[in-house]
Parts: sequence; structure tokens; C-alpha cells
Amino acid sequence: MPVSPTHTQNPDKALNTSSWFFMGILGALMAFTSLSTDIYLPAMPQMAQELNGNVELTVTGFLAGFALAQLIWGPMSDRIGRKIPLFIGMILFVIGSIGCALSQSIEQIVFWRVFQALGACTGPMLGRAMIRDLYGRTQAAQMLSTLMVIMAIAPIAGPLLGGQIIKFSTWHSIFWLLASIGGLMFLTLFFLPETHPVEKRTKASVINTFTNYHQLLGNWQFMRYTLCVTFFYVAAFTFIVGSPFVYISFYGVDAQHYGWLFALNIVGVMGLSFINRNLVKRFSLDHLLKCTTAIATIALITLCILFYEQVGGIYSIIVMVFIFFSMNGMIAANSTAAALDGVPGMAGSASALIGSLQYGSGIISSLLLAWLSTGTPQTMIVIMTIFTVLSASMIFIIQPMKEIKF
Repeated sequence: MPVSPTHTQNPDKALNTSSWFFMGILGALMAFTSLSTDIYLPAMPQMAQELNGNVELTVTGFLAGFALAQLIWGPMSDRIGRKIPLFIGMILFVIGSIGCALSQSIEQIVFWRVFQALGACTGPMLGRAMIRDLYGRTQAAQMLSTLMVIMAIAPIAGPLLGGQIIKFSTWHSIFWLLASIGGLMFLTLFFLPETHPVEKRTKASVINTFTNYHQLLGNWQFMRYTLCVTFFYVAAFTFIVGSPFVYISFYGVDAQHYGWLFALNIVGVMGLSFINRNLVKRFSLDHLLKCTTAIATIALITLCILFYEQVGGIYSIIVMVFIFFSMNGMIAANSTAAALDGVPGMAGSASALIGSLQYGSGIISSLLLAWLSTGTPQTMIVIMTIFTVLSASMIFIIQPMKEIKF
């Protein structure tokens, strides 16, 4: 069972916030990003052909809206609590999903994907903030690892479900399904306790709370861990966006079978997340981050060599990406817990900045893939390797400093 929270707003809420039901809701909220993107990955080649446009822009638009909106919701949640932004977010998500389902052009679906993201971002961002409201450094890492296991269901089920839907229907049905899921999540929010009580909320105006970002950007301890997970996610999103074309278009994998290959990586994430719950009790977060970023870097450098030497083909990609992706089960949880630990007074803003950079990194991935595409897996592999090395450098090479002055 999850560990008991370090503090809650009242004793009656303590039971709720330590239950699997509570963690299940948070896990589902934090899975919104993966579900909103991964479920239509098998349909991307079909969408590109039908809409006659660059379908990668639908990912770029979603991540742009996702990254920017968090910067607004974060300070607001520090002032008005976590639940109100969640309710508004779910309504926006449903409206955006319906807009996507009714779209008839790339321009239309990109617009509605941005709108969809305005609501989807509240789930993972406020989920992290609620964990920080309740738990300390090590416990937060444990709880985030638990959530990683729960939320990993989305990227496993998403591509598999999406692949089956386009087999019997069209990609429009995928977004109707997302709208229904958003409506269901809206209802579950009534069972979610408020973890940020009135007495702990900032009294400054919403505009003044935005100065928190200046403080956070100047806090090197916070930024060190934030950049570690950000660079790693550039590499991860490069695979997420590039893999449908590498597997389906380049190697000829059937769209319905693509979901199984994608799900294989998430199984690795779930396994490492489960193991991480026990390891954080025995080793420091920095030590675990050094080990995992090093393993991920070695795996991708090995993949570069194998691809250059034309050894293994698609099998070398499957194996090395599995090793790389599995490390996310520890990197995401531990770097986020370490970053939030140093800024307890502004958990909402800090979580928003982490999420904005983390998921906004996908914009870099999709743009680089679109601009540098060679029609082979080479671009995807090289981009993943470069940014994984940068992620490791934040832990290995860059030594923590007290503060950066602007």
C-alpha cells in the first residue's frame, strides 16, 4: 500500500489520499497526455494521406498548447486550489476532442488539438502538485513511481485500441472516444479531495504569482533536475512521433501490430517504476539518476553504431529503444521528486514549469523530425542520442551551483 502522507488538510482526508482509489484517479489524470497522443499514433499515416498535410503538426500543436497553458494553470492553482482548474480543464478537453473529431483539414485539427491541450495539461501538472502537497522527497518519488505504473496503462492500451479502431472505423472515432473519456474523468473529480487547503494558498494576486517562474529559473538545484527530465523527454518524444513512420512506413509493420511494439517499451517503464519504489529507500535520487541516464546513453550510442554498420535492422531498434525507454520509469519520477523537493512553497508553479518544459520538449522533437527527415530511421536515432547525452550531462557533468543570477 502507499505510504501515509506527511500532511493533509484534515484527518478525514488522510484516508482518501492514501487509498488506491485516490492514486487511481491521479494516475488517470496524469495519463491524459499519453492517451491524447498515443491513441492515434497508428492512424497518423492514414490521417496524413486523407488530410493531405504534415500530420506531425497535430502533435506539435498539442504540445505547444500543453506547455504554455501549464504556465497559467500552475500559479492559479497555488492561489485558488487544485480542484477548480481540474474541473475547467476537463471541460476544455472534451470540447477540444469533439472539435478534433469534426475536423476536415490539417489546419482545423491542429487548432482543436491546441484547444484540447489547454484542458489536458491540468491533469499531469496538478497531479504532480497534489503529490508534492502531501509527500516529502523520498515519499514523493515512491508515489510518483506508483503513478507511473498506473498511468503506463494509457500508452500500452492507447496504440492497441487506436489500431483496432482504424481497422473497423476512421480516425474520427478515436477523438469521439477521447471526448467520452474526458466526460468520465470530469465526474470522477467530485470524489477527489482538495490537497491545497485555503490556509496554505498564496495570498498574492495571480499576476504576482507569475514571479515564481523567475525564482525557479534562477534556482539551479531545481533547474538541474528539470533539464535532466526535459532533455530525456526530447529523446522520448522523438521516438513517439517518429516511430509510426519508422515501423509502419519504413519497415512495413502492420498498423495493428505497431501497438504491440510500442506497448513493449511501456512494459519496461512499468517494471522500472515498480523497482524504483524500493530503490529510493536505499539509494539517493542522484545516484539512481546517474545509473539510469548512463544506461540510456549507452543503449542509444550502441544503436547508432549498429544502424551505421547496418546490423540488426528493426530488431536492433526494438531492443535498444526498449532499454532506453525503460529508464523513464526511474528518471521521470526521481528527477521530478528531486526538483519539487527544493521548492515546497510554490509546488503548483514548479510543477507547471517542469511540465511545460518536459512536454514542450515534444515540440522540438516533432520540428526536428520534420526539418531533418532523411526518409530513414537515421534522423530519429541521432536526435534521440544527442538529447539523451544532454540529459545525462545534467547529472554527471554539471555540478550543482547555489543560484544563477539574472
